[in-house]
Amino acid sequence: MTAARQALRDAAARFAFSDTARLDAELLLAHALGITRERLLLTLDDWTAPPGFAALVERRARHEPVAYITGTRAFWTIELAVGPGALIPRADSETLIEAALAHFADRSPARVLDLGTGPGTLLLAALAEWPGATGLGIDRSAAALDQARANAAALGLGDRAAFGQGDWAAGIAERFDLVLANPPYVAAGADLPDEVRDHEPAAALFAGADGLDDYRAIAPQLPPLLAPGGVACVEIGADQGESAAALFRAVGLSVAMRPDLAGRDRCLVVTA
Repeated sequence: MTAARQALRDAAARFAFSDTARLDAELLLAHALGITRERLLLTLDDWTAPPGFAALVERRARHEPVAYITGTRAFWTIELAVGPGALIPRADSETLIEAALAHFADRSPARVLDLGTGPGTLLLAALAEWPGATGLGIDRSAAALDQARANAAALGLGDRAAFGQGDWAAGIAERFDLVLANPPYVAAGADLPDEVRDHEPAAALFAGADGLDDYRAIAPQLPPLLAPGGVACVEIGADQGESAAALFRAVGLSVAMRPDLAGRDRCLVVTA
């Protein structure tokens, strides 16, 4: 049996392709042991690597995303079950929740719409943040919606979250206080890490030659969706601030920019 500390060093060395090699190893070992990463780190010298850890390391060494291997990903204040067929939640997307919190300050949105909800990421984070809110998540992918419904139930939010299959906001005749959207924004042919390109759904990543196709669809749908005093928080690629914002301004909306923690353009804050 290999001591946990040595197993982590060995695994991290195998994951040299990853910017988070040590973290990846820790998450996988904690998963294999059935404990939290925090407990693992606090009691590291008490553990040896279980037999199943080697198989997890092999999967990660083939560039399979850690979240698909463990089946979970933390986002904002919640833990989401994730799997193939839905986009893995990213920390960058928490910028949208931060922007919404800044907009509403000491009040709460009553109704929330999440366009491209995936496994329920933004909608469920928002409902966890504002206990009085209810919301609707829309996605084209039936597999993603299955994950979203399961996550809502697991988080005790099933009675406050509804989900539907659709093409962005087409056919929705309701106004919302908060609209959240993390659409595909990668340009066709862009160079992506193997773990993203080979494992995550292309339909949730790519958006035409310039990466703006889905913003072109969403922008004209947005004005009738916003309730008075409402806001839309829309994720963008770091180099799309002006090009994406122009599409929303062209339909009469006001746009401000909110950067992510790295200082990169990440969220369009859109108001009527």
